[in-house]
Amino acid sequence: AVQRPHIESVAPKSASVYLHIPFCRSRCLYCSFGAEVAKKERVLSEYADHLILDIRRGAELLRETGFSVRTFYFGGGTPTVLPAPELDRVLSALDEAYGVRGHEFTVEAGRPDTITRDKLRVLKDHGVTRISINPQTMNDRTLQAIGRFHSAADIAACFELARQEGFDCINMDLIAGLPGEDVEDFARTLEAVRAFDPENLTVHTLAIKHSSRLKARLEEYPLPDGAAVEEMVRMGGAAARKMGMKPYYMYRQKYMQGNLENVGYAKPGTECVYNIDMMEETVSILSHGAGAMTKRVYGAGARVERLPSPKDVPTWYQKQEKLFGEKKRLFSD
Repeated sequence: AVQRPHIESVAPKSASVYLHIPFCRSRCLYCSFGAEVAKKERVLSEYADHLILDIRRGAELLRETGFSVRTFYFGGGTPTVLPAPELDRVLSALDEAYGVRGHEFTVEAGRPDTITRDKLRVLKDHGVTRISINPQTMNDRTLQAIGRFHSAADIAACFELARQEGFDCINMDLIAGLPGEDVEDFARTLEAVRAFDPENLTVHTLAIKHSSRLKARLEEYPLPDGAAVEEMVRMGGAAARKMGMKPYYMYRQKYMQGNLENVGYAKPGTECVYNIDMMEETVSILSHGAGAMTKRVYGAGARVERLPSPKDVPTWYQKQEKLFGEKKRLFSD
């Protein structure tokens, strides 16, 4: 019911644009994404050069093929791992190339250890309408165990900073079933999040992926049982409702504890349209960056073709020409 108006608003030649930064400050214990730990600014600057070239070509392709931009989404990895000048350079190129901002512009500012006032101002200056500040947990012991370089106090400070800079649509991600946590730990996290009063809350269930450090060292990290995780997920939904939110998208992954799900909640009118479009496969997505997925949706989802970019950054550099040719074929049909 929440999704229907957004799905019905899709035009025949709508497309969303996705930008990907495959770098993070550190690699979380449970992470299986193709993201590298960013150690040198020159590596980030080189990546930005290639990303900008990809953006310019992509914008021209959409113009030539008659597609209109519905939403922008800047994800990762962690986009805010870029220094403020590089972030500004990428977003300036995006503005210049596309010339429009679409219905919404979302940035995963996710990691509090990458957020600064300067970066938030860059995002605001470039028309970003939604950001994520993702605690995963508000328990310092767990944050250390999963490889995060920040504390619960840092999360609170970043959230306040974002409000000061005028962001009025903020999402927060939580994970139910983290190592060493019990129902009481999750309850404390939810209590802290309710005090922040974000517009969106996403409650994930821990997935134990094969390529994660958690899977390789599972015996070292005691996990809550399925019944406890199920209770955490239920508590997350109850907390969201108390904050005036409704569920608006859901998806499942392999290897999730208790065969549960990930659910996004939002206050009415603050739903992330990109998330709905992506999950329901109602809109084509043109992606920019290593490890990103481009897809063409035909006939309101009757047929979907996908074009993945290599996760390895140097390989993506080498294959950009070939990939652009394949994108051109995909969007020219």
